[in-house]
Amino acid sequence: MLPSRLGLALLAALVLSAPVAASAQNGRSLGLSAHSVLLIDAEGRVLYAKSPEDDHAPASLVKLMTLYLAYEDLEAGWVSLDDLVVVSRNAATTPRYRMGLRPGERVPVRVLMEGVAIASANDAATALAEHLSGTEAAFVDRMNAKALAFGLASTRYANPHGLPDPVQRTSARDLAQLTVRLLEDYPDARTMLGGQMFVWRGRVYARHIPLFRDPGGVQALKTGFTREAGYNLSVSAWKNGHRFVMIVLGAQSRGLSYADAKKLLQYGFVETGLDVPPPDPRPRVTPKRPVKLRTRRGSAR
Repeated sequence: MLPSRLGLALLAALVLSAPVAASAQNGRSLGLSAHSVLLIDAEGRVLYAKSPEDDHAPASLVKLMTLYLAYEDLEAGWVSLDDLVVVSRNAATTPRYRMGLRPGERVPVRVLMEGVAIASANDAATALAEHLSGTEAAFVDRMNAKALAFGLASTRYANPHGLPDPVQRTSARDLAQLTVRLLEDYPDARTMLGGQMFVWRGRVYARHIPLFRDPGGVQALKTGFTREAGYNLSVSAWKNGHRFVMIVLGAQSRGLSYADAKKLLQYGFVETGLDVPPPDPRPRVTPKRPVKLRTRRGSAR
């Protein structure tokens, strides 16, 4: 079950201080491609970790904080999902990937949030940031202030979308804590990050992610990629009322990042007793019986 808000401080402490689990299942390495990974359960217990404190470029996982601040403003009543945002030239010309927003176009906050969560659109992230805080720079200040308040010691933001910047850094442990906070404080984020398509002005924006189709309980997911960062994932899955959050940073391809996530989930299910361990694929070796040599009478043995 999801922890209550009163348990968030304890959960954060567990994520930050929990010991690293062994990096093998039944004596076998998981063989992960990613540079850094972290898997935690609903209580914040670390089930598996690989270099979780290492400094890393977040790429579009930055958008998790962008969404957090958007939900914060929605809850406070400062904005509504139906508010129309006038797209600035600065937002419209944010480098790819983009939704193709046009300067002067009016777009509902809901659509921009879907663009951030599902399409990972950088122009949508900039437009949303400008609407919420007046300027992109002011919004980034809010992002860094919130990271400080959350105790994300390895995290520093430079923009609301995740395009490369030498200042912008994070760690798997920080991203796990941020993901937990987002899903716990604003449960609607689970639906938003679980979306696979939306439509704006007749165009369908869709993402085709095999983890959603796999019977592993994945219900919320954010991807990220730059050449510097590699392929990043933030994933939340539920099984039999138990939640798991995992971070995958620096996988060598999109497919390998999904494969790493699937291995981690299977490992987590076994560690928490939700699944039985998979059969050992190694063939059993039957010892051979010693061969008796038959000799003729009088011959040497």
